[in-house]
Amino acid sequence: MTNIANILFPMPISEGFDYQIPQGMELGIGDFVYVPFGKTTRIGVVWGLGNIPPKDIALKDIISKSSTPPLAPDVLKFVDWAAKYLVTYRGSILGHVLRPQDAQADGPFIKKVIRGPITRTRLTESQEKVVLILWQDDYMPLTRTELAQCAGVSVAIIATLIKKEILAEISVSVDAPFATPKALPSKTELNPAQLAAKNEIAAAAIEKKFTPFLLDGVTGSGKTEVYLEAIADILAKDTQAQILIMLPEIALTQTIISRISERFGIIPAEWHHDLGASQKRRVWRRINDGNAQIIIGARSSVFLPFKNLRLIIIDEEHDTSYKQEDGLRYHARDMAIVRAKFANAAIVMASATPSLETRNNALTQKYRHLVLANRFGSAVLPNIELVNLKDYPPPKDHWISPILREEIANTLHRNEQVLLFLNRRGFAPVVLCSRCGHKMTSPETDSWLVEHKYNNTLVCHLTGYTIPKPDNCPECHGFQTLVSIGPGVERIAEEAKELFPKKVIEVLSSDTANDPKKLRELIDKMENHEIDILIGTQITAKGHNFPFLTLVGVVDGDLGLKGGDPRASERTYQLLTQVAGRAGRAELRGKAIIQTYYPENEAFQALLNQDRDGFLQIETEMRAATGFPPFGRLANLQLMAKSDAAIEKACEIVSNALIAAEGVEVWGPAPPPIALVRGWRRRRYLVRADRNVDISAFMLAWRKKFKLPPEVRVIIDIDPYSFL
Repeated sequence: MTNIANILFPMPISEGFDYQIPQGMELGIGDFVYVPFGKTTRIGVVWGLGNIPPKDIALKDIISKSSTPPLAPDVLKFVDWAAKYLVTYRGSILGHVLRPQDAQADGPFIKKVIRGPITRTRLTESQEKVVLILWQDDYMPLTRTELAQCAGVSVAIIATLIKKEILAEISVSVDAPFATPKALPSKTELNPAQLAAKNEIAAAAIEKKFTPFLLDGVTGSGKTEVYLEAIADILAKDTQAQILIMLPEIALTQTIISRISERFGIIPAEWHHDLGASQKRRVWRRINDGNAQIIIGARSSVFLPFKNLRLIIIDEEHDTSYKQEDGLRYHARDMAIVRAKFANAAIVMASATPSLETRNNALTQKYRHLVLANRFGSAVLPNIELVNLKDYPPPKDHWISPILREEIANTLHRNEQVLLFLNRRGFAPVVLCSRCGHKMTSPETDSWLVEHKYNNTLVCHLTGYTIPKPDNCPECHGFQTLVSIGPGVERIAEEAKELFPKKVIEVLSSDTANDPKKLRELIDKMENHEIDILIGTQITAKGHNFPFLTLVGVVDGDLGLKGGDPRASERTYQLLTQVAGRAGRAELRGKAIIQTYYPENEAFQALLNQDRDGFLQIETEMRAATGFPPFGRLANLQLMAKSDAAIEKACEIVSNALIAAEGVEVWGPAPPPIALVRGWRRRRYLVRADRNVDISAFMLAWRKKFKLPPEVRVIIDIDPYSFL
């Protein structure tokens, strides 16, 4: 007889705790239960069931079973796999699945009015108004206040009818269900390539067959239309299907929500960090019970407890925002692929500039490759021009070259819009003293302070440290000797206003659009042609359609090539392709001008000649020669300590514990480019392994061989993307 349950808790532990199942309680794997834990009561998940242990072991009884529906089996498998792959605690992964943790508890509840046990008797005119509402076939339970307002009577009338038992009240969850998607007719006529892609995606999802796709379409080719129509086909065949659409930026949610509302007549569920606690609780519960069917999510949505997951869409799959760089380090795209595999779901990775890893999987036929080679409708790809800044430099203390300036003027003269792109927030990236050379940096951090002129502050974008810009140099106390070096978007906006004083100029960055409402206002103004020149960071490069935008000017095309990132060229090509693709997405022809000191760089030449595959082939050959992804595996082991002595001692201990393994190379320890953050000294080991090596197992074995004092932190990052 099964009477022992192993309970896993959302905390940094790898194994669960055994509890006695009380007589008469029926439990299954994945159920939520309340159990005594120390001096408190906690909710946990049944992870295993067994028989009576030896008599000398006394186990505590499970207190009760929660009414929350159990986690689906594929969710439990995913938790086990992710913990092993990311070299972390199983309970830590479960903690990501169970956020927010109050969602698994019973309640809160609200009273709603339904028909009572007493049939209708003699009623007043006001009472009759109420009863007529409840006896409608499509009546949905309402609160006393809602029902009174609907009938146009006082709440006292409702109370009287309840007292007479003509009406009754029930307790229901405050977390209302989401509306069911409607089978509305499509307003989009797909072209043959789109139709073929849609049919393949829908068929795989309907068959409940794990199938990864690369939806490889140029900017403006109608990738969104393809997957929306695929979703419509899936829901027509499986009315309980759940679909997750992942986006790299929550800034893009409003646009896709509008598209879904228009196509399916509902507001989809959202999942991102800007949601309040009660909103997250509702979304989590309605996903877990299968009610929420279309979900728009940021990277953490991959951990949500779906009941009937049939399709995952990863929009802009190449985007580095899918990589979580602190806390639990994971790449949401890679997690989503495994999530889909365990759920027997289809998964679509959509991009105009697919990552080298995804493209390689498509070329080797691990993924199905769906190609949209042309823009949707009458739109065509923009022309690309390179401006060599060595030949055509901007005037002193300016950053817009004469060629770009002239093209902006011509575009504005035609009453069309301009986007100036610079992937650097603020006014200036460096502030230093012209007298003594002192650089303004964040306290106990190697990061420079960035000047933000609109509020006269200096900000550390790494730690968030902020101070008013001082009048005196803190080192030599020189008065007004602090000068701004280099441009940010605010400085480009200042220059644009000097050149075109009569035009409407706005800045779009995470500083100026720091909440969804402000972002939507700026996007709407741009779409409605209320802005002439938009100056923005990478937030402008993703998913926006501005019908009057015909010129994109990249102020500093070389910015992404700096540093030791092995993916630097690939990222630069992807970002500039995406931002250039904002131009000419409607009937008007577009142009993109890229300013650079290195026009001969292979990324810029590929952009100029629209030779993506040629560029990626060069990158592929370089990666293959070095054994870097996708031809090898990478991992980081990072140490952090508060003193130089502690970090050096920790490095000695860790290095001595290093184990030899065939097909594995370890470099380090070495300080990263930013070696000091908030007083923590950092050292890093970079591990490269052959593709057939289980790098997670190697990292776990190495980690088990050393023990460090509690004041030293250890971070393991499988598949690192940041090298700062």
